[in-house]
Amino acid sequence: NGAICIQPCSPSFHGETSFVCEDRKWQMLSDACASLDVQNLFEVRMLLCTYFSLCFCQADFSCIIPDILSSPAIPGNIADIVELLKKISLLLSENVTRGKMQSYSRIANHILNSSIISNWAFVKDRNAGSVLLDSVNLFAGKLLLRNGSESIQEPFIATKGYSIHRNTSAKSFDFSMEFNSTGNITGHVVIPEDELLRLPRASKAISVAFPTLGAILGTSQPDPALVNGMVLSVSLPEELQNVLLTFEKLNKLERAGARCVGWHSAERRWDPRAAVHCACALRRRAHRAFSILMAPAAPRSPVLHCLTQVGLGLSVLSLVLCLLIEAVVWHHVTKTEITYMRHFCLVNIAASLLIADVLFILAAIVHNTALNYQLCVAATFFLHFFYLALFFWMFTLGLLILYGLLLIFFKITRSVFLAAAFSIGYGCPLVISVLTVAITEPKNGYLRSGACWLNWYETKALLAFVVPALSIIVMNLIVVVVVMVKTGRSSFGEGCKSQDLSSMIRVSKNVALLTPLLGLTWGFGLATIIDSRSLAFHIVFALLNAFQGFFILLFGTLLDRK
Repeated sequence: NGAICIQPCSPSFHGETSFVCEDRKWQMLSDACASLDVQNLFEVRMLLCTYFSLCFCQADFSCIIPDILSSPAIPGNIADIVELLKKISLLLSENVTRGKMQSYSRIANHILNSSIISNWAFVKDRNAGSVLLDSVNLFAGKLLLRNGSESIQEPFIATKGYSIHRNTSAKSFDFSMEFNSTGNITGHVVIPEDELLRLPRASKAISVAFPTLGAILGTSQPDPALVNGMVLSVSLPEELQNVLLTFEKLNKLERAGARCVGWHSAERRWDPRAAVHCACALRRRAHRAFSILMAPAAPRSPVLHCLTQVGLGLSVLSLVLCLLIEAVVWHHVTKTEITYMRHFCLVNIAASLLIADVLFILAAIVHNTALNYQLCVAATFFLHFFYLALFFWMFTLGLLILYGLLLIFFKITRSVFLAAAFSIGYGCPLVISVLTVAITEPKNGYLRSGACWLNWYETKALLAFVVPALSIIVMNLIVVVVVMVKTGRSSFGEGCKSQDLSSMIRVSKNVALLTPLLGLTWGFGLATIIDSRSLAFHIVFALLNAFQGFFILLFGTLLDRK
């Protein structure tokens, strides 16, 4: 036992393979057989270009990528690629452009793939994982930020950066990355606003996420600890002392205690003391706030969570009752074309809001149980679609009211109305929803961290909901003004005070009836966008809008004399 046997590689490879005798059996100790020629890749192609202007390679060294990606990620090639990345970091890390970082990330991604993690156990240098981490941090730390931010994403390594100074708001880095075929995991880095006040000058913050590196670093430990999440690296100015790191657990059933630890590069081990300035929290059941639909972020508040739950529950029950009543009285209240069109819009508003509210509840369940990333994407897509459908049907109702008030002698047929209403009510939301997911999801910028809903900080995907919603609110507000003018003009100033009072009551009643049906209360969402940290704004928004289904039942159905 303990004897070492070294064998040469096959003719198409260079290096050697080592075996150790354990329990009278030969076990592979390390495999240094490689097919890559790193000497040629680095020194001949890149250094000749850099120092002697004999360029076989562009400034972003993309010319070496085909050779690397076509090579098998066997232990010997892994070791050579780690050495190549180390040399690039040491000698070519000046002015790291987006192109350079993309090329560097593609090379690193090749050896971080979850399917080849087991090969790292046979890499001859047991510290190769730590060398890789140090090299990536060194290179990414020199990344130049265009327009104040940068985001470079590969399946198994993601780099994000922000320009920061004392007057900027809190910054967050949201990562959602593939770990294996079962789904994605998330990580979240937040630099609090009060920390940014420490900065004496403008600087930058760079964060790199590795969903598989924890398993690689664990192979070099004599008593390896289970890394039950992604590895997050953060490069910050020395003035910043505290950041918040939030990790999603890989194994959701793991009951063992979790600690926030840092990698000690000098000693090549996990060290709890290295993370003394880090607050680490496993993802827990979120206090979901209804205001998250329009706000970039929502405060964690049991009151807000309770309001959302009660409001949505009452809203769902009210909308079911509303649709049942409409089904019972449909033939009695749709005898004329205009009443048919009005109730048709009301039914679609109620149906869209009912489905959207149910999806909001289901999306919270999906996120809290972390079933999988694709399910969260699907929930967000349909949530986006049906809440947009709600607004576009409210817009259609607003147009119908204008038609009834201003185009008295212009008649529209039922078939034309149905075609136009379906095109607006469901066609427009479908186009917006599909474009949003098609543009942002390939860059992993569709979802926000912490909820199954549209991203804000990286891609501003949330604007695909906020902009149409606020635009429709403005249009419907104009409709309400027209209704006020039309219903009040005939009586104001024409005689006794009792007539004026009656007209004011009639106008007020019309406004009260139209406000929930046209979604005017959603306009308060603008306040949560401007100041997303104000708990009062979020509570008011939830009170006004989480209960919208109840208000539709009350003002759209129960108070309708017909």
